[in-house]
Amino acid sequence: MANQYPSAEPDTSSVPTEASDEERMRALIEVISAYIEYYHGGAVDIVSYEDDQLTVHMSGACVGCDLAPVTLHGWVEGTVKQFFPDLKSVIAV
Repeated sequence: MANQYPSAEPDTSSVPTEASDEERMRALIEVISAYIEYYHGGAVDIVSYEDDQLTVHMSGACVGCDLAPVTLHGWVEGTVKQFFPDLKSVIAV
């Protein structure tokens, strides 16, 4: 299998810029999840995005992993805030 992610950062060039915030958020979470799955065997799915709060569900290798909070707040929240700077919080359910 060819490496889709040759760098340490996910390729977000496919995230649409001319779409609703929710569509852009869903596309961004899909890219982040593919990156996490490829490198770590985990996944993240959007549950909701409203009032500048993102709720996600973490699965796969993220379940029970001691580093899941780092993945959630470092990778997911850190990447999302680059595109949605008004984001107030990211929580996992």
